[in-house]
Amino acid sequence: MFKRLPKGETGGVQLLLIHNVEHLGKQGDIIEVKPGFALNYLLPQGLATVATDHHKRMVEKHREKLRAIELEKLSSYRKQANELAAQSITIEANANDEGHLYGSVGPHEIVDALKGAGFTLATDQIRLDGPLKELGLYTVKVHLHSEVDASVKVWVVPTVTGDESSAS
Repeated sequence: MFKRLPKGETGGVQLLLIHNVEHLGKQGDIIEVKPGFALNYLLPQGLATVATDHHKRMVEKHREKLRAIELEKLSSYRKQANELAAQSITIEANANDEGHLYGSVGPHEIVDALKGAGFTLATDQIRLDGPLKELGLYTVKVHLHSEVDASVKVWVVPTVTGDESSAS
């Protein structure tokens, strides 16, 4: 049914990465992974292909073009990181008088607030040590690329209701 996958030196499967895969390698790299990871994730997701001699020759031929594309992507990620660093987003949350939140603010709320500011990110790109549980200013790390991280200022402020504003 299937052609046998090429074995690597340590008994894994040799694949050629089509896209950058974090903690694994860059586009055009030849990697060796366990057969299950190759068959269940990398190949079906279109992130890698079987490392045949033909594919290896093609990559060598196009390596400069791939490098130029990667540098272009990196510069766009760095530009986005600079734009994010200039951002300050505000998230309203219910809190008690001491400033402790009744719930918490996590990556999902931060992504939604950034979407309102014109940034499209995935929740796994937001790096928090834990959910934000108090009011205040936080500097949140955003992971854009394996070589590019950004920081964004997040203000967690109390939710303003109609009663509080008329009480003064």
